Amino acid sequence: MKHRMRTTLALAAAAGLTLTACGGPDAGTGGEEGPIAIGVLSDLSGATADVGTPYSEGIRGYVEWLNANGGIDGRNLELKLNDYAYDVARAEQLYSQYVNEGVVAIQGWGTADTEALRQKVTQDELPFMSASYAETLVDPEETPYNFVVATTYSDQMRVALDWIAEDSGDEAEVAVFHHDSPFGESPVADGKDYIDDNGLDLGYKSYAMPSGATDYVAQLGRAKSQGAKYIVIQNVSSPAAVVAKNIAQQNLDMKIVCLNWCSDELFVKLAGDAADGHVMVQPFAPPNSGAPGLEDAAQHLENNGGSLEQKGLHYTQGWYTMHVMAEGIRALVDAGTEVTGPNLKEALETMDPVDTGGVTQPVDFSADSHKGVDGTGIYEVESGELSELAAEATP
Repeated sequence: MKHRMRTTLALAAAAGLTLTACGGPDAGTGGEEGPIAIGVLSDLSGATADVGTPYSEGIRGYVEWLNANGGIDGRNLELKLNDYAYDVARAEQLYSQYVNEGVVAIQGWGTADTEALRQKVTQDELPFMSASYAETLVDPEETPYNFVVATTYSDQMRVALDWIAEDSGDEAEVAVFHHDSPFGESPVADGKDYIDDNGLDLGYKSYAMPSGATDYVAQLGRAKSQGAKYIVIQNVSSPAAVVAKNIAQQNLDMKIVCLNWCSDELFVKLAGDAADGHVMVQPFAPPNSGAPGLEDAAQHLENNGGSLEQKGLHYTQGWYTMHVMAEGIRALVDAGTEVTGPNLKEALETMDPVDTGGVTQPVDFSADSHKGVDGTGIYEVESGELSELAAEATP
């Protein structure tokens, strides 16, 4: 049975950017009453820091809140959190450090580093949740220790293509603008396969978005030559906002459909008036949704001089990713079972779905699938706000 979050109490001052657990190599598993150590890989200064920072703050905020409310039956979580700056080599170095320090699980971030660590995670038997929703991570036969807590990028792409097919009412050309990395490329081929397998009358071409570009006029020119009326973006908020501004500046008849990492308040803020009318495929409820599951995060931030509206929905993503992992740990502690990687994997696969209070669909894993969620919300930007078009869209 799922444990409801307890009433928020006054919290200690916010922790610094690097949080280190005490206790040496056995800190993560040192006795039934000791702290439980979790390693965290965060992008606070790299290519995706615009969304990586609030996500990391959400992880930290949840742990501060949980520990202030008695931890997990009296046991605290302790984070070993460092900035890896979206550098795979640095992520691998920190991962080895965390293993030596006795963590029982890892909270990761990017697709490239998550995929690079798959074999090590399996070998070390450490459950790994990250902000990568790549579909390559959901099959326990291939990646037994990776867990994906949200709608996969490929399912988000499929939902986007279904929406485009319905919105266009006829045939349409789709251009996919994507981050030039494994993260950006993750759903591209699956999108083309989905069109072919379902007989959708959609043209489909993809265009890489060079990192650090000041505009995407050249890519939009190629998309215009293609005849594209829809631009699906698999990238973070800042470059997506540049695309929106370029579309407005050139008065192009194109509608953006953002997937998870540019479907947020930052895109709206950076794009300004150019954001209105564009569509967001977003598995996590935004702060203005009124979802009951947002209340504890909002209260925690208010107690510490902030607000959820200011931090945005990616803060909530980090909060609930950590919550799902913590609920697996809680299942072990309640059962009197030692908190180890293999035991946590089994708990996550067998426990009841985790209720997020409407922030996402209930998160449910099994021994056959580590895809936690099938559906996603769809939103349209109206007057600077995310307005819901569909609550639980599935391919």
